[in-house]
Amino acid sequence: MIADKQKVLSLIPQKPPMVMVDGLQMSDAQQTISSLTVDTENIFVKDGFFREPGLIENIAQTAALRSGFEASETGSNPQVGFIGSVKKMKIYSLPEVGETLHTKLTILMQMENISVIKGEVSVNGNLIAEGEMNIFLQEKP
Repeated sequence: MIADKQKVLSLIPQKPPMVMVDGLQMSDAQQTISSLTVDTENIFVKDGFFREPGLIENIAQTAALRSGFEASETGSNPQVGFIGSVKKMKIYSLPEVGETLHTKLTILMQMENISVIKGEVSVNGNLIAEGEMNIFLQEKP
């Protein structure tokens, strides 16, 4: 693991209770893998399940975690990102409290301040959600 829960909090702009990643497993030029263990205090948990908006936010925060990690490696400040669009989102099942999500983010295209990413969320090796997002990074001053 590259970053645990405490380190993750220093790499993303989100703060509790809006944190939907708690570990950085790996990150390279094309992919990043984050983790999140779902607990009962999570704002997206209802009736013992982590709901759809949480899965989408988990993918988006994996992108933020990637950006923060890359910035920390180069000693620069991470750029603030915004979701431009969500496409081809498919949710196959909802994870239960206590389960750990592993979210793989793949860069499909990157041009200047725009990234097209694909996120795949798995629990115990089973794909539970996938989709693409356009992420716009705020211009550096």
